[in-house]
Amino acid sequence: MHPEKDTESGQSLAGAGTRPTSIDIRPDGGLEAWMVVAGAWGSSFCSWGWINSVGVFQEYYEKNILKEYSPGTVSWILCLEAFFVLALTPLIGKLFDRYGPRWLLLVGTFLHVFALNCVVGYFDKRRSTAFGIVATGSSTGGVIFPIMISRLIDNIGFPWAMRATALLILVVLATTNLTVKSRIPLNPSPFSAKEYFIPFKRIAFSLTSFGNILFAFGSFVPMTYLVVQAVSMGMDKRLAQYLVAIVNGSSMAGRIGAGLLADIYGPFNTWISVTYAVGILVLSLWIPATNDASIIAFASLFGICFGAYAAIQPALVAHITPIADIGICTGLYFAVSSFSQLVSGPIAGHTLETSGGSYLEMKIMSGFLCLAGATFALGAKLHATGYKPMAKF
Repeated sequence: MHPEKDTESGQSLAGAGTRPTSIDIRPDGGLEAWMVVAGAWGSSFCSWGWINSVGVFQEYYEKNILKEYSPGTVSWILCLEAFFVLALTPLIGKLFDRYGPRWLLLVGTFLHVFALNCVVGYFDKRRSTAFGIVATGSSTGGVIFPIMISRLIDNIGFPWAMRATALLILVVLATTNLTVKSRIPLNPSPFSAKEYFIPFKRIAFSLTSFGNILFAFGSFVPMTYLVVQAVSMGMDKRLAQYLVAIVNGSSMAGRIGAGLLADIYGPFNTWISVTYAVGILVLSLWIPATNDASIIAFASLFGICFGAYAAIQPALVAHITPIADIGICTGLYFAVSSFSQLVSGPIAGHTLETSGGSYLEMKIMSGFLCLAGATFALGAKLHATGYKPMAKF
C-alpha cells in the first residue's frame, strides 16, 4: 500500500486522538442534506442538461441557418459552449473554497461545480449515491431540452424557442439558489498560481485527470455527431431528433445505478468499468450500425454507460482529494477536460471531411480514445492501492 493513498484520498480527515469536527461527521441524509441534493439536481438539469443536447443544435445548424459551413466548422459553436462551462472552473473553484456557494450561485456562474461540491459536506458513505441522484438532473434536462427545442422551433421559430427555454432555466435556478448551502469550512487562503499545480504532483490525480481528458474527447464525438450520422444513414429526421433524448433518458439508469455500485465497490472500480464499456460499444456496435434498430440500440447502451461515467466524476475527485481543496481540485479536473471538449468536434469534423464523408475513421478514433482514458484511470487506481487490481477503491 502506498503511503500516498491516505493523503490523496482525504478519507481519514480526523487524525488519531483528534476530536472530529462537524465536517468530519456528515449526516448522510436528513431534510437539509436532501434539499441540497435537490438544488444541485436543478443546477445539473440546467447546465449539463443543456450541454447534453448539443446533437440537436448540430443537426439544426447544419441543415438550416449554417448549411453553407462544414460540420467541423459548425461544431466549434457547440464545443466552445462546453469549453467555457469548464475552462474557468479552477479560478471559480478557488472562490468557492474561500467564500462558499451563495454568491457564486446568485451570479449563476458555472453552477454545476459548486452545487456538486456542496453535496460532499453532507454525505460520506452514501456520497456516490447522492452524486448519482444529482446527475440524473442532466439526464432529465437532456431528455426535455431536445424535444422541447425541436417542437418549439417548428411552432414558434428559433428565437422564441430560446426565450422559452431560458424562462424554464430561470425558474429551476431560482430553486437552486434557495436550497443549496455548504457545510465545508471556508478556506480563506490567498490566491497563488502555485497552488494550481500542487494537485498534479499527486500521481493518482494526474493520471485520473489525463484519463478524463482522453475519455472526454472520445465520448463527446458520438454526443455531437450521432444525430447527423443517423440521418446520413437514412433514418427519418423526426426519429433522429429523438436520439439525443434516448441517450439522455437511458443515462438516467446509468447515473443512479453507478452511484449505488460506487458506494459498494468504489468509485474508481465503477468508473473504470463503464469507461471501458463505452469504448467497446463504440468499436463493436456504433461502427457496424447501419439501420434504425442498431443505431437506437447503440444510443441506449451508450447513454447508460455515459451517464454512469458522468455521475461518478465528482465522487472520483472527492475520493483522492483533501476536503479543504475540493473546490480547486474539482475545478482543475473539469478544466483540463474542457480542452478535449473544445477540439473534439472540430477534429472529428475534419476527420469526416478528409475521409470523404465516411464516419468510420471518426468512430475508430472515438473508441480508442475512450479505451485509453479508462486505462489511465486504471493506472491511477493501481498506484493508489499498491497494485492490487481487486481492491475496493
